[in-house]
Amino acid sequence: MSVHTWLTDTPLEVADVLARVGTHEDGAVALFLGTVRRSNAGRDVVGMRYDAYLPMAERVLAAIAAEALERMGEGSVAAAHRVGEVPLGGASVAIAVASPHRAEAFDACRYVIEEIKVRLPVWKLERYTDGTEAWLGGAPPPAPEPAETAS
Repeated sequence: MSVHTWLTDTPLEVADVLARVGTHEDGAVALFLGTVRRSNAGRDVVGMRYDAYLPMAERVLAAIAAEALERMGEGSVAAAHRVGEVPLGGASVAIAVASPHRAEAFDACRYVIEEIKVRLPVWKLERYTDGTEAWLGGAPPPAPEPAETAS
């Protein structure tokens, strides 16, 4: 049983995610890719920017994947999320789950993506063809705390 998670500012490679799951004991590997789609809420999209509070996001993503593995009871889970600019059609999240059985692999994959949507501290700035942009959910990421100065 294993869990592999990471956030990256480079394009997600399916082969990298798949290489981290699966053994000869597994009869199923489920793969989910979340991609930037052309249209959202009736607006034409040209790309997205993902911002994250990295230390927390890394911990939360690892916890989500570990929970999925615990629910599954055996197998392995890998999950990666992009930060930074992602073009139209680009993958923003990749999840691979290996299990002896397909139902558990599909269930674990769904669990990971649904929990990411709710819990992962990642903010999405959607960019539109008309030159405007909007934070999904209406809120930008919180501003960093100012550093204290020595006196």
